[in-house]
Amino acid sequence: MLRILLLCLALALPAHAEEVVAGLSQNRIAITANFDGSEILIFGAVKREDPISTTEPLEVIVAVVGPSEPITVRRKDRRLGIWVNTEAVEVDAAPSFYAVATTGPLVDILRDTEDLRHQVSIPRAIRSVGAPQTVVDSEAFTEALIRIRTKNGLYQQLENQVELSEDTLFRTSIALPANLTEGAYKTRIFLTRNGSVVDAYETVINVQKVGLERWIYNLAHDRPLIYGIFSLFIAIVAGWSASAVFRYFLT
Repeated sequence: MLRILLLCLALALPAHAEEVVAGLSQNRIAITANFDGSEILIFGAVKREDPISTTEPLEVIVAVVGPSEPITVRRKDRRLGIWVNTEAVEVDAAPSFYAVATTGPLVDILRDTEDLRHQVSIPRAIRSVGAPQTVVDSEAFTEALIRIRTKNGLYQQLENQVELSEDTLFRTSIALPANLTEGAYKTRIFLTRNGSVVDAYETVINVQKVGLERWIYNLAHDRPLIYGIFSLFIAIVAGWSASAVFRYFLT
């Protein structure tokens, strides 16, 4: 009886007028010794039950989010002619990578309340709950983190980079830098109209080290003593080889 009631309730609920049907050019990225970055093509379509609205245009937002991690942001100041760390703020969770591509300016196609709810923009994706009472401008530390990671290609705001054809087909590409953190990268797609989210879709891109990179990573984390001895051995051999070659050319 309970199953019948639940089925009737599900049938009575209104279906989404518009839904995302999306795909990726690849859902797995292998980090090898010569990995120098990659590019993900994200494409899809809008599934509809009603005719396309001509008065309220549809917008698309695509966000690729790397694993979040806590990070300490420090401020340097010049004291007695030397640059030293003076203040620090602990950011509770910051994505190791974040790219958001849109069909238009983000502030125009997504309301602030919707951004707060879904955490779409880069500042919303960073969680910094509190700061020491001695720090009066904690927001500056978050801004500095965004500025540094943007310069390194880890944070990207790609406005007007999603192509939308006839309010139905969309596509964009996200460039992934070489210095990726291993883990699951969430790919989120939002459909918005009048600044409100009408549908959302989520999938995952797995980024993993393979081959020699994986072996070295596992050795460093699982057998740190052996890793240290192995690194010292390589350094000694490399130093001795360089010295032998140098002596050979001098004689």
